[in-house]
Amino acid sequence: MSRLAVILFNLGGPDSPEAVKPFLRNLFFDPAIIPAPAPVRFLLARYIAGKRTAPARAVYEQLGGSSPLLAQTEAQARALEAALTAQGQEARCFIAMRYWHPRAAAALAAVRLYEPDEIVALPLYPQYSTTTSGSSLAEWQKLAGADARLRVLCCHPLLEGLVEAWAGPLAEAVRCARAAAPVRVLFSAHGLPERVVAKGDPYAWQVARTAEALQAAAEARLDGLSGVDWRVTWQSRATPEKWLQPDTGVEVEAAAREGLALVLAPIAFISEHSETLVELDLEYRAVAERAGAAAWERVATPGTAPNYIEALAALVLDSQPQKRLCPASCSGCPVKAA
Repeated sequence: MSRLAVILFNLGGPDSPEAVKPFLRNLFFDPAIIPAPAPVRFLLARYIAGKRTAPARAVYEQLGGSSPLLAQTEAQARALEAALTAQGQEARCFIAMRYWHPRAAAALAAVRLYEPDEIVALPLYPQYSTTTSGSSLAEWQKLAGADARLRVLCCHPLLEGLVEAWAGPLAEAVRCARAAAPVRVLFSAHGLPERVVAKGDPYAWQVARTAEALQAAAEARLDGLSGVDWRVTWQSRATPEKWLQPDTGVEVEAAAREGLALVLAPIAFISEHSETLVELDLEYRAVAERAGAAAWERVATPGTAPNYIEALAALVLDSQPQKRLCPASCSGCPVKAA
């Protein structure tokens, strides 16, 4: 039986208060985040990390002092291994975090010890961006070099099992909120600077497609329930430059002042971490309550939902080349047109 290695790529997060500053330095030294010459980027990364360490530590203190992302990614890795094994495939999943441990170099060493016949690169970002999946894949290929065994799955924004994993909980949240007032659903995704999108990054386009698919799947479960408004919004702005709009926080306050019930669905996240557990659940919920929201619901991320994990396993086992989803205007899409 052939041996399969699946590399699960994710952002990573600090595992202690002391790790926050070096985590931030790694993040802002990435040329995909700050496109400047290395010496300039080095100085900027140190400066930004110094300014942001204290507020970032305060965020992670609310999560027990560290990011929960690694534990959740490990759970997804074990669930995916089990799903692949159930399909008769000998497989092992390896985790490569971009900005904190376990880093890509450690994952590569472990893969080489495993001696697989095939390697699948699977970023755990549903929508592709040059700043996330692209950065992780570039780091891996720089370390590993050319490898005929490698197959890259760059994104899965319309994966049926992912949409299904979200749709049921979303429909339930909308029903609960609609009992109080008309509902505004905010599909909240991590934002990007507009300059990145202007260069052809496909992320915003893919987020919109995910939102359309999820809205359709949820509406099919709501049996024509009226009084529901659906919008895509953007959160987690990190630099002073112009980012994608509208801003989630602004939209939360506006909807609450209208007396609407709010449902937030973090459609660019498949695991819970600071952007969902603190930014959405604590900060934006407080904004909504102060502004008079009629109700508040937040849809959980898919995590290890069986329909999502089984869909990922099917994606990994599909030997056909990944088809391009993005239009020609998304020049940053890594999948060439047929």
